[in-house]
Amino acid sequence: ARRESAMRDFTDDIRDLVRRVDEASSYLHIPEGRDRLIELEAEISRPDLWDDADKAKAVNAEYAAVKDDVDTYSQIVASVSDVEVLHELARDEDDASLEPEIEESIAAVAVRLDQLELRSLFTGDHDDSACIVQINAKDGGVDAQDFAEMLLRMYGRWAERRGFAIELNYQSEGTEAGINSAEVTITGRYAYGLMTAERGTHRLVRISPFDNQGRRQTSFAAVQVWPVMDAPDIDINEADIRMEVFRASGAGGQHVNKTSSAVRLIHEPTGLVASSQEERSQLQNRERALGRLQAMLAAKIEEEHQAELDAIGGKQAQVGWGSQIRSYVMQPYQMVKDLRTEVESANVSGIFDGDLDEFMEGYLRWRRSSEDEA
Repeated sequence: ARRESAMRDFTDDIRDLVRRVDEASSYLHIPEGRDRLIELEAEISRPDLWDDADKAKAVNAEYAAVKDDVDTYSQIVASVSDVEVLHELARDEDDASLEPEIEESIAAVAVRLDQLELRSLFTGDHDDSACIVQINAKDGGVDAQDFAEMLLRMYGRWAERRGFAIELNYQSEGTEAGINSAEVTITGRYAYGLMTAERGTHRLVRISPFDNQGRRQTSFAAVQVWPVMDAPDIDINEADIRMEVFRASGAGGQHVNKTSSAVRLIHEPTGLVASSQEERSQLQNRERALGRLQAMLAAKIEEEHQAELDAIGGKQAQVGWGSQIRSYVMQPYQMVKDLRTEVESANVSGIFDGDLDEFMEGYLRWRRSSEDEA
């Protein structure tokens, strides 16, 4: 009779990893990705690639993204295979001393798969794009303007943590403190997909630092997010655009622009606004703002078309961006709570310092389950 094994059996844990790796192959489109890599490598090696700089950049960006998926997947497959071999060896030898190493390896692969599974939640057409983010102070006077600036800083810190680039397109200073509005572009893979979690009205409750009687104040700020689309094929009627020029407001000192070269374009039929203050000349700023306006308009048309299709199919529309999505309470207790997903955290200062991943992940999972139900 075979004696009782002293060695723990990890067969089920390993089987679970193999199942999750198979799922990853399908949501990362690995077979198609490998074929696409061969095509992209041929494109990249073409000597005339850089004759069209925009196309070259797009090809390189796609190559980097597809290669990242394929390489990550291959590394995880290799790790699982290593664990399987080690486990078989330990079982054959009945060597319990290898248990901690096997357990650690399984846990490490599981963590990597958790991170990877986030990618399966990016179901939108433009989720992997860069994005334009607009922040506007709403009800609450100076407190709301201060809150809008806190949100602007929060997204800046979040982008930094992720290794994303963030560029200030435009900022309008508040009366006593904070900002009336601001627009930034965040560039990085899945920037738009992650930032869609932030679209809506944010609410802050705190003892107002601007109230000499130290009363509690509730204030609101609105966040809108648009995907950056490459050269959307949209002609905007010039008669529909109202242009405003103003002085670029920056960090002060040598950065302040003495001439009114910053540009804000308002698309009258839709109320969409796009701005630019990065360039020195008004003409260049107008061109940049126009490019952003085209992207916003293209995204709006696409969204409306999708909403029509959803209505025909009897699907519930996603909660509109005007609705309240998240509360930040600083007094009488500390709590940030997402009103859609029920995700909450008492670490208010950490969240204002850019620790938003839990909320964004919660939103993506919630969006996915709402889509599944529909």
